[in-house]
Amino acid sequence: MSESIIRIAYLVAAVLFIFGLKGLTHPKTAVRGNLMGATGMLIAVVAVLVSREIVSYGQLAIGLGAGVVLGSLLAVKIQMTAMPQLVAVFNGFGGIASALVAAASYESIRGGTPFVEVLAADPSDTLAATTSVSVAAAGLVGAVTFTGSLVAFSKLQELIKGKPRWVPSGRVVNGALLAAAVALAVIMVVNPSTTVFWAMIAVAAALGLSLVLPIGGADMPVVIALLNSYSGLAAAAAGFVLQNTALIISGSLVGSSGLILTMIMCKAMNRSLANVLFGGVGGGAKVEGPSADEVYAGKIKSTSSEEVGMMLESASRVVIVPGYGMAVAQAQHAVRDLMNLLQERGTEVEFAIHPVAGRMPGHMNVLLAESDVPYDHLKEMEVANPTFPQTDVAIVIGANDVVNPDAREVPDSPIAGMPIIEVDKARTVVVIKRSLSPGFAGVPNPLFAADNTMMLFGHGKEAILDIVGALKED
Repeated sequence: MSESIIRIAYLVAAVLFIFGLKGLTHPKTAVRGNLMGATGMLIAVVAVLVSREIVSYGQLAIGLGAGVVLGSLLAVKIQMTAMPQLVAVFNGFGGIASALVAAASYESIRGGTPFVEVLAADPSDTLAATTSVSVAAAGLVGAVTFTGSLVAFSKLQELIKGKPRWVPSGRVVNGALLAAAVALAVIMVVNPSTTVFWAMIAVAAALGLSLVLPIGGADMPVVIALLNSYSGLAAAAAGFVLQNTALIISGSLVGSSGLILTMIMCKAMNRSLANVLFGGVGGGAKVEGPSADEVYAGKIKSTSSEEVGMMLESASRVVIVPGYGMAVAQAQHAVRDLMNLLQERGTEVEFAIHPVAGRMPGHMNVLLAESDVPYDHLKEMEVANPTFPQTDVAIVIGANDVVNPDAREVPDSPIAGMPIIEVDKARTVVVIKRSLSPGFAGVPNPLFAADNTMMLFGHGKEAILDIVGALKED
């Protein structure tokens, strides 16, 4: 295949990536955007394999077939509740792939000659010098992404505890590991050495573990967004190693969009990017506060689905606040049925979405879109909060820390300063939970004991279906 055709293929792939990413910004165009991005990747993969004559057409067909089968199985089998874990694994795969590309470049860069030998023979060789910098970047960032993503997956899958694990002098350790990894990368560029390269990979892998282990499960949305950015940066560096335009562009898009999303998530969590980078999210020293018994003693008011149904009958405005508990209970379809029933009765129904509700960015939006809840019913936190004083009933299903008023009122709380959905300002609040257990932050929620709050204990989906049944009986 001629070089000009390959360049055109890369250009088409890059354009599809850009328009695909733009399509993902709105639910109405998300499916089309996803297909455009996937098509662009297919074009890029085929172009690079054919142009470099890496494999035969038969091997190419086998590889593509295996990928289609595996991807289809994942798409069908993976539940929406497990999607955050899958994203974390994909981030890790992207990171290790970039690190492996960097490692393979030590074997050959030009005519089978290791680039370290090329650079040693001619230090002014621009290609070898540029490649050495790119290899260092791809290896370092890729290794951090891989091990960090494994920890994120393990926490989300509850293979290890999701609570923050604060290690004394943790920031000092992270800073030392980062400095060591960068120093080894510089040494590798100035004086190429296979030993130094693998030492850098080992230190970077340790840094990935050290960065993510102290971070609590409640902050995994921020971590996933950041690791996604890391995987894109590693891919872009690998693109420079391979001198592949499509990989450079796609990696840059993923890296930049992931970083933008990380900043948005940091703002929603009232954290700084530096705090995230050095494992400070949710990993600070524990602040002693009142126990759950002190907060809840004698103040919890239980309710029933029939009583909630009666409250909703007379409500003119209802706001539903979903959280990870809704995802676990797979209650999104039942919630949609409740919305439709209330709207048929003339009740205004909206959903208040916190940016970090769930375990990945946009988790609640995807679940509700899956159940055909109109997108214009989903209101961002900043839009929804001013409306709560005029809201008759706020229904909280599976959310905890993101509706905890301590974030607003208690300066020394572990979640102090985090913007919350202010459901406590509604006339009546109904919280659907199995128990009074705390959220990932591990602190009691005084909302549960508020004068205007009623607790409906039970499985999220069953509780919503019981409310729907109670409304239909009246």
